[in-house]
Amino acid sequence: MRGGGLADAYSMYKRASTKDQFTDYEDREENLDRTENGVWKEIGNPSWKRPLPHILVAIISSLLFGYHLGVVNDTLESMSLDLDFSGSTLAEGLVVSTCLGGALLGSIFSGWIADGVGRRRGFQLCALPMIIGASMSAATSTLGVMLLGRLFVGIGMGLGPAVAALYVAEVSPAFVRGTYGSFTQIATCLGLLGSLLIGIPAKDTAGWWRVCFWISTIPAALLAVLMEFCAESPHWLLKLSKQKLVYYYGASMQRGRIDLAEEELEKLMGASHVKYAIAEMSKTDKGDEVDNVRFGELLYGRHFKVVFIGSALFALQQLSGINAVFYFSSTVFKKAGVPTDTANTCVGIVNLTGSIIAMMLMDRLGRKVLLIGSFLGMAVATGLQVAAAISFIPSFAVLYLSVGGTLLYVLAFSLGAGPVPSLLLSEIFPGRIRAKAMALCMAAHWVINFLVGLLFLPMLEHLGPQIVYAVFAGFCLFAVAFVKKNVVETKGKTLQEIEFALLPSH
Repeated sequence: MRGGGLADAYSMYKRASTKDQFTDYEDREENLDRTENGVWKEIGNPSWKRPLPHILVAIISSLLFGYHLGVVNDTLESMSLDLDFSGSTLAEGLVVSTCLGGALLGSIFSGWIADGVGRRRGFQLCALPMIIGASMSAATSTLGVMLLGRLFVGIGMGLGPAVAALYVAEVSPAFVRGTYGSFTQIATCLGLLGSLLIGIPAKDTAGWWRVCFWISTIPAALLAVLMEFCAESPHWLLKLSKQKLVYYYGASMQRGRIDLAEEELEKLMGASHVKYAIAEMSKTDKGDEVDNVRFGELLYGRHFKVVFIGSALFALQQLSGINAVFYFSSTVFKKAGVPTDTANTCVGIVNLTGSIIAMMLMDRLGRKVLLIGSFLGMAVATGLQVAAAISFIPSFAVLYLSVGGTLLYVLAFSLGAGPVPSLLLSEIFPGRIRAKAMALCMAAHWVINFLVGLLFLPMLEHLGPQIVYAVFAGFCLFAVAFVKKNVVETKGKTLQEIEFALLPSH
């Protein structure tokens, strides 16, 4: 797997059209060093191995995210009996939705936390409410404490994915950033699958649901401890060096912060790449602009277009019906005579398989191709679901269409619409607004997620599956057109190249 170098002169970063700039970057040279006039130039790709341990620690947050998404699936029934809310659909709904509400809160503040205390501390602050919340849920004997614990866990869930996307994008070499960015989705799938498998004994073993919650505290504690030994994001350190702050971990001068960035870069890339990387990152740091990012600037300022594209991608991801398909998959498989546990495991395996394939293709085919192919595949899959709902279709054909459509949909989603948006957004947002823009888009994601979950069953009851799945197919096709028109390919480009190509001149 190869990646290109950088342009050999700063003049190549003139704000020409996006198409022209990316065309220029395709022709860049590879093995460059320092020129006679002192301009630092590329000396080849850094090792992909150096940042890998740091990324593997970071994606524990994604593993926890997936685990807590699925942990109540098999445990809710036994939990309701022990906590005396069996038969109350309101209480059962609160156990699920309280976590989603917490995730919305966590995502809203994730950008300010990541910029305020750094990416590493952001991960540790993500782990803390997960440990506290899971422990409360595991030890409680009342519904109220369970809901409070779920709220704490949700806050960690909202904070983790945003910080993970930022961190992985900022510490990964350009030529493998797509591959490493896919790790977050794979970890989420592993967490979800793990929660389903661990939860299987809950129906037959008294109190097993408590074990399921206790188990989640182990990776959360590992995340908090191991992150202490991981590198901080050099992008954040350089950004901090431009701010009017007095101290950072005892370093009181701007030079001290730049030295810290160089030390972290040496851990991540090797000593031979440090000076060039610092020079390139400094080009995008406008010292007089770094201090404050106003919320309104993201909504109607010079960055509105890129923030709108990011929010729209997350919205279309949810409006394509992924959570509804996951929710309805148990019913589909049950009609085919497949037990719920087996059905959930099959869906989880397909999701994981697609995510692994996406990881292998991300830096070969690119983000845009995977997104378009993914949404097209999802449209075809929902079309099969629509066909299965037609009355004159034979019953045996209905089973094949519905089960096949569900599995095809999950596979298509995991190939692009699942892993690409968070990776792409962390790439296309300029460094100055990256964390806060990610927070805004993640918040939009959770709001749309909640609305789709709220409206799906009433729509299914009043309109029927044929119309509902047709609506989802329509959103998938609209997403294809939207991606073709608005998304720029970022494969193999450094974050600085992407920023200079996309940032408006004023």
